[in-house]
Amino acid sequence: MATVLESIAVPRASGFSRPAVSPVTASSCLSSVSARRRSRAVPEFKGLRMKLTPETRSFGSASRNQSSRQGRNGRIVCEAQDVAVDVPSVTAETWKSNVLESESPVVVEFWAPWCGPCRMLLPIIDELAKQYAEKIRVYKINTDECPSVASDYGIRSIPTVLIFRNGEKKDTIIGAVPKTTLAASIEKFL
Repeated sequence: MATVLESIAVPRASGFSRPAVSPVTASSCLSSVSARRRSRAVPEFKGLRMKLTPETRSFGSASRNQSSRQGRNGRIVCEAQDVAVDVPSVTAETWKSNVLESESPVVVEFWAPWCGPCRMLLPIIDELAKQYAEKIRVYKINTDECPSVASDYGIRSIPTVLIFRNGEKKDTIIGAVPKTTLAASIEKFL
């Protein structure tokens, strides 16, 4: 008779002791996992809130460490500092009036919803829009919805940020760059 050896990785909550990992047979693995589930209650997480039951409050050091971050009634509360500025979108129809005819410098991010680096750049663009609210205008343009504008300016890679002043393209920043790089480029045209 041949013995089948398998290993299993079981996620564990902080505060549990680390089990020894060794190859075990499938039947003994399943019985040990179900025994552990019956012996300990695991906290239930839902989004940014944590529902604590009387059994999960007695996790020892793990519950004491979490209590400093918990709000009222044992729930974890979102600690967002500021509300993000919603950067307005510009389209092919509004491009001329919003960007080219603007009296103040304009920063435009070319992006697409499927683009991961574009999503990384979005909070930075929001922060810059808030930081320079009185000095510049900040817009974003979806290249999937307005491919003609992207092709007019030779956009081949997204995210791309263009800076305009008096209707002329002054600077191009390609890729997900740090906030300091974008801020330095903006400062040149204020």
